[in-house]
Amino acid sequence: MHLFFLIPLLLGLVTDYIYNKSNEEIAYFMGTATVIFLLISLILAPWELQLALLVFVLITTSKLLRQSKRLI
Repeated sequence: MHLFFLIPLLLGLVTDYIYNKSNEEIAYFMGTATVIFLLISLILAPWELQLALLVFVLITTSKLLRQSKRLI
């Protein structure tokens, strides 16, 4: 399994750290860079990880939908 998707993921985590520590205009740039790097790492991730993430999101979404229907 190729681990190339970890490079943009780590870059995204570093930019997120800088974003959280900064209070100036650079924070907006770092926030945008974080989102871009995380999207790139998801695209480069192996299909097994993408499938696991998809299943996690579907399960979480269905639980949240059931909870919101109970509140209505």
